[in-house]
Amino acid sequence: MAKVVAVTGNEACANALRQVNPDVCGIYPITPQTDMMQRFASFIADGKVDTESILVESEHSSMSACIGAAAAGGRVVTATSSQGLALMWEMLHIASGDRLPIIMPVVNRALSAPLNIHGDHSDAMGARDTGWIQIWSENAQESYDNTIQAFRIGEHMDIRLPVMVCLDGFIISHSIERMEYLEDDEVKKFVGEFKNFLPLLNLEKPISYGPLILTDLYHEYKRAQHEVMTKVKDVVLDVAKDFEKMSGRKYGLFETYRLDDADIALVILNSAAGTSKDVIDTFRDKGIKAGLLKPRLFRPFPYEEVAEALKSVKAVCVMDRADSFGGYGPLFMEITSALYHIKERPVLINKIYGLGGRDYLPSHAELVFNELNEIAKGAKVKNIKEYIGVRE
Repeated sequence: MAKVVAVTGNEACANALRQVNPDVCGIYPITPQTDMMQRFASFIADGKVDTESILVESEHSSMSACIGAAAAGGRVVTATSSQGLALMWEMLHIASGDRLPIIMPVVNRALSAPLNIHGDHSDAMGARDTGWIQIWSENAQESYDNTIQAFRIGEHMDIRLPVMVCLDGFIISHSIERMEYLEDDEVKKFVGEFKNFLPLLNLEKPISYGPLILTDLYHEYKRAQHEVMTKVKDVVLDVAKDFEKMSGRKYGLFETYRLDDADIALVILNSAAGTSKDVIDTFRDKGIKAGLLKPRLFRPFPYEEVAEALKSVKAVCVMDRADSFGGYGPLFMEITSALYHIKERPVLINKIYGLGGRDYLPSHAELVFNELNEIAKGAKVKNIKEYIGVRE
């Protein structure tokens, strides 16, 4: 039976980790993630989990410790944000290249410089090509649910890859929401016992991790790594079906909202999707067919499925809470790639919003939908990429 609670996103993720009871946790603080690991450290100190905590001197060391523990044969977790994720950069590739299913909530925060502690998506977008599975969350409930599902996904014997669960800094991590916890025994049963796969400490069968591979095999190894990623979508959907049976909450590769007959649509990640849904309802009341697509699985990106969902829309705005300086927003580039092969495809524009925690307001969504409505009627696109909510 579900327990209704009022908690923050950080607290929700920490509780999910408590219910899973991992073997090892690498702990290092960084705002706005600190509160999550502090709460989990309390569970360790109070004997509510059997987890071995490793207190380290940096995020690079945290991921290094996690890699060693996972290679040794343990179920391993950590969490980070912003510059912490950037400092892990070298080790992120090693975790994925060695096929180690480390689970890591990432509380999304702007990257320096200038120093900013508030939420945007530049940290995880910067790590999108490191070989980690990425799952994104709109609110505390999704953060909690995605964290639980991440273990089943990453630890699947056909996958064995690390997973980031992304949630917006402060907006989700520190805001108190109504949500539902599953029972401890339900989560434990759903996640299951951790299965070792080629543990480094198996003295009967000595192995090595991360050996030197030169031109003779490296190219083939990386192709194999990509092929593993192509299997992730099916596993995500299978795990989601089992999760729905247990919780009643449905998940997919992405969520759509009033998109089936939409003429205009937004593509937007995480917490801003909730604000956008309210604005969509007001436009529908005015007779304008607006809709939304909210990606959940960002890596691997579900190109074919996204294209199918958006192919009948006349005009789409992809909203990015991160930028690729000198290029388009990272989410825009993925959506454009997904739709490129469709003969009759929507007109696409890109808006950069909410950097460094700048509020995303209903008025911003209204401006975008009004522009899309004009484009759908035949108006010419003035600028493909624009910043919105910028002070002049």
